[in-house]
Amino acid sequence: MRFDTERIKEEVRKDFEHAWLQGVRYVSEREVDERFPKSRVRVGKSHPIFDTIQRLREAYIRLGFEEVVNPVFVSDEDVKKQFGKEALAVLDRCFYLAGLPRPDIGISEERVRMLEERIGKKLREGEVEALRSTLHRYKRGELDGDDLVSEIRNALNVEDTVVTRLLDEIFPEMRELKPIATSMTLRSHMTSGWFLTLQAIWDKKPLPIKLFSVDRCFRREQKESENRLRSYYSASCVLCDEEISIDDGMDVAFQLLSQFDFSKIKFKEDEKRSKYYIPGTQTEVFCWHPRRKEWVEVATFGIYSPTALAQYDIPLPVLNLGLGVERLAMILYDYSDVRELVYPQFYADWHLNDYEIASQIRIDKKPSTKEGEEIAKSIVKVCLKHGNEPSPCEFLAFRGVVCGRSIEVWVVEPEENTRLCGPAFLNEVVVHEGSVLAVPREEKWRKLFEDGVSTNIRFLDAFASLAAHEIERGAEKVRVRIVRSAADINIKIGDVVVRYATSKGKKIDIRGPVFITVVAKEI
Repeated sequence: MRFDTERIKEEVRKDFEHAWLQGVRYVSEREVDERFPKSRVRVGKSHPIFDTIQRLREAYIRLGFEEVVNPVFVSDEDVKKQFGKEALAVLDRCFYLAGLPRPDIGISEERVRMLEERIGKKLREGEVEALRSTLHRYKRGELDGDDLVSEIRNALNVEDTVVTRLLDEIFPEMRELKPIATSMTLRSHMTSGWFLTLQAIWDKKPLPIKLFSVDRCFRREQKESENRLRSYYSASCVLCDEEISIDDGMDVAFQLLSQFDFSKIKFKEDEKRSKYYIPGTQTEVFCWHPRRKEWVEVATFGIYSPTALAQYDIPLPVLNLGLGVERLAMILYDYSDVRELVYPQFYADWHLNDYEIASQIRIDKKPSTKEGEEIAKSIVKVCLKHGNEPSPCEFLAFRGVVCGRSIEVWVVEPEENTRLCGPAFLNEVVVHEGSVLAVPREEKWRKLFEDGVSTNIRFLDAFASLAAHEIERGAEKVRVRIVRSAADINIKIGDVVVRYATSKGKKIDIRGPVFITVVAKEI
């Protein structure tokens, strides 16, 4: 059920609780004959990023790496330990976590009086004490914010909608809270998590230790661009062994990327020289982007510096490789803008192919009984056989009992000097290059049907279905004359298709002279 968003926003401004409670108006009650599950199952569509992630996971596992989950929340002290004198630059790109403080809320006599006025009853001493205890438990962290409303409701014996109003009007401390930053950051590099993981397990597994993780990282970019996002996926791995060299990094990178059929891979020493890598080991990995016609950096590897590993009491060399999932997916799926790849709902050009459009076009009203379906088929059969018969004429299509009535159904044309059916009765709805058209299957339109997608809906089919539907409900005559729109001939075109055609300058041309009349006679 659709609703008026402007009206609802106005209701929210006037009284949020009332507007919220009225939400039940927009939930349809299930009809008696409605079945579950509904037959609306379609084949879904996966996202390129998660397809790439899955391929990377499988590729790492084939190379003998074990999957782990690294910490997402990393203290700034760990960042300082790992990055040394570079930590300030790294922390500048980190998101710090913040939380709302727990205010100390007192229950004065004045507040008790205000509560009683809004609740409309005298509070007992036990209720006041229960409220005071609840607020104190919230302050001490013994009660989560999710449970605060329900606990106050129980303390005061009122509805939860009343509680939210009381918190807003009587306790301004809650409304005016400001977040306070903590020392915890969101992981900006997978490296931040690897040091913590390796510290915990380096002496608990036999060498070599081969681990990988594909997960989100977060970076406080000033703005998102065609190459950078604030949240991205890193497909990272570590190799820990007694002896590690740059050749190991090149080998891991090549073996990983070769599983994606890249024939052009090159390595270049990274000029950034991050302090958590041994000097001279930080290496960029490039793959050829066929659309851009240029080399694109997709990964970086290096050997962790002992100065960083020692901070976590890790006495072994560690190779680390980090690969940007989005950058790899851009090559695999031929994208030039990472925003369009990751967030097509915001950045990609809206496009529906002809199959998608055709799937949203259907016959609207249909018969609901077996006899009704037989009537529709019989009308189609008669019109196909006698559609060009000169008028006046009439042809029996059906005789039987429908919904308790004994009837005969005739296709008729009483007027002289015409035909049983109009010239457009066999027009068929076809989608071609985003436009929806209704044309007959004739040589003139052959290429349209060959290149486009037919819905297999003819005007005749849609009308016969409508006629049977109406006869089931007692109609004695059903007719269609000039069709000027899809609705005139019982064809439903989805709203999405209508909006798409309008925005893209495409045609929806459903019209033509049909002139079919069906009469139901009692017998």
